[in-house]
Order: sequence, then structure tokens, then C-alpha cells
Amino acid sequence: PGQSLNGWVRGRGTQGSAKLGRDGFRANLGRGAAAGRTRAQCARARARTVVLSAKGIEALIFDCDGVLADTERDAHRVAFNIAFEENNLNTVWSEERYGKLLEVGGGKERMTAHFNEVGWPEGYDSEEEQKNLVKNLHLRKTELFGQLVQQGRIPLRPGVKDLAEEASKRGLPLAVCSTSNEKAVAQIVAMMGPGLSEKVKIFAGDVVPKKKPAPDIYNLAKEQLKLDPKTTVVVEDSYIGLEAAKEAGMNCVITKSTYTVDEDFSRADKVVDDLASSNTTIDTLNELVQKA
Repeated sequence: PGQSLNGWVRGRGTQGSAKLGRDGFRANLGRGAAAGRTRAQCARARARTVVLSAKGIEALIFDCDGVLADTERDAHRVAFNIAFEENNLNTVWSEERYGKLLEVGGGKERMTAHFNEVGWPEGYDSEEEQKNLVKNLHLRKTELFGQLVQQGRIPLRPGVKDLAEEASKRGLPLAVCSTSNEKAVAQIVAMMGPGLSEKVKIFAGDVVPKKKPAPDIYNLAKEQLKLDPKTTVVVEDSYIGLEAAKEAGMNCVITKSTYTVDEDFSRADKVVDDLASSNTTIDTLNELVQKA
């Protein structure tokens, strides 16, 4: 009463504007809070992504000869020479000659390469005769190698058992990938002790068509154990082993051995004299994988 229509409209308009202002402020405040929550959620998501992408080691694989034990010079070479002598082949592999032959992966392949170069023994002219000779020599050599292991002639290299035990305690898959005969590899693995050696999966010998430096044996381990190569660490001692591991997409630590000290390890993720003196642990391998 006593208020003109125009005055009433202006009054209602002012109240409406004030209400709209308050509502707009609340809406903006809500949108700001939502945006803040969204930014915080994004930050947490980025943090989770960083953690997930920084996974550490999830599997550990060893080569055998030169890695688990320095077997080549004082065991494999000796066993080959005894087998040659028993068969009257007039063949002796010196330390220097054997070192050169180690560029060829696999014992049977090594003998074949040697005889192809220097000539086959008399009476072994056909391919079938040559294959049978190599097969029989390798079987005998494996028996002799086992005898040397049983005599305690071949100790494990420093740090090998400690690293394998640490990996086992953390629940990591353990494997050995070798070009050597499976029986010979199993004898070396057994030196870790019954509780630990039983947890080691062995891939060895002729289980793949192509031996190192081809990646076949590491690819086989990857497939059978369902491994992510980016979080798998291989311990090798030779150039051909390093090439095999890297071509399989895996990380590789080199422990230099008697015959491999001067080889090209430029593709290795880490090069050490041995696992113990270099303090190579699962924690240091975690860091290596995260930086790769």
C-alpha cells in the first residue's frame, strides 16, 4: 500500500538481482570447489602413474657357465680334452684355443666349428658320421663334467647364492638360461642347495633351435614364465649372452669371467667383476630397472 507499481517493480528487480548475485556466487564457488577436486584427482592420478611406471625387478635369470660358476677353463675345457683323449683324437684345446671357441654358443656347435676349421678326424667323412662323433663326445664330456662338479672342483662365484636367496625370499621367479647341456646345468644349480635350487627353472641345451646370441632361450623363458622383459634382469658374462638378453628386451648385468674380460659390453645396463664385490642386490637391481 502507498507504493507505486513502478516502485514495486524496481524493488522486486533489486531483490531479484541480489538473489541472482547470491546464486551466481554459490554456483561459482561450487564450480571452483569442483575444479579444485578435479585438479587434486588429476594430481593423484599422475602420482599413481609415476608409481606404476617405476616398477622394479620382477624376475631374475642367470646364465650358467661363467656366471653361476667359472666353469669354462677348469671344467668344460678339461672334460672336453679327456673325452678327446679317450677317443684317440689327438686333439687338445689349450686355454687360448678354448677362449676363441667360446665365441660359438653350445658344446656340440663348438666341436663342430673346431673340426670344420682344422679338419675332421680320419674315418669321419660323412655328415652323419660327424654328427654321431660330436653327439657321443658331448655325452661323455657331460659325464666327465659331472664328476668334476661332484669332486668339488667348481665353486659358485661370489654373490651368486646370496642374490638368488634374496630374490627367492621376495617371491621373484628364478631361472637359468644356458646353451649347455641341461644335466650339466642342473648339477651347477644344485650347488645352491636343495631348498633354493628347487625354485630355479632351467632352460638349457637344445630346447630352442637357435642358441645365443639369438634371443630364443630368453624368449622361451619369457613365454613360459609369463615375464615382462622390461622388469626382468639377466645376469650374463659374455658378449653373446648379452646380445641374447638385450634382443629379448631384458635388462642385463654383466659379471666378467676368465674368458670374457675384454669383450664388448657396451649394451649392458651394468658391468661388474662379480656380484659380491659390486654389492649387487635386489634393491640395486630395482634401481637399475626403474632407470631403464
